[in-house]
Amino acid sequence: MAKAKNPRRVGDNEARAKLRMIRISPQKLNLVAQLIRGKKVETALADLEFSHKRISGEVKKVLESAIANAENNHGLDIDSLIVSEAYVGKNLVMKRFRARARGRGARILKPFSELTIVVREVDETAETSEAA
Repeated sequence: MAKAKNPRRVGDNEARAKLRMIRISPQKLNLVAQLIRGKKVETALADLEFSHKRISGEVKKVLESAIANAENNHGLDIDSLIVSEAYVGKNLVMKRFRARARGRGARILKPFSELTIVVREVDETAETSEAA
């Protein structure tokens, strides 16, 4: 007898991508995640392309992965996708020491983060009727 299939963690009109162990602090990564929340995916990709933040290239890869998951795994239309969620979590923190005066040491914390992006397919007709 086969094991029961796990239920989907996101809705039928959603797809998700996650990147773990990103070598940046969650606070800095959240600044870039705020940049794309709630936007259409083509606008979000353009914003990430021209962002001066170092981590924006990695965030762009995760967004492209979420779009590919939506298209290939769930059969969603990529022209009607929006970034419904983009949230950041804490991960490992590497602890290092720096030599200081009089034989002391100062702790250096090197945090890692994880990023989850959820894209959702929205109806174009519902969007235009809300705007009117």
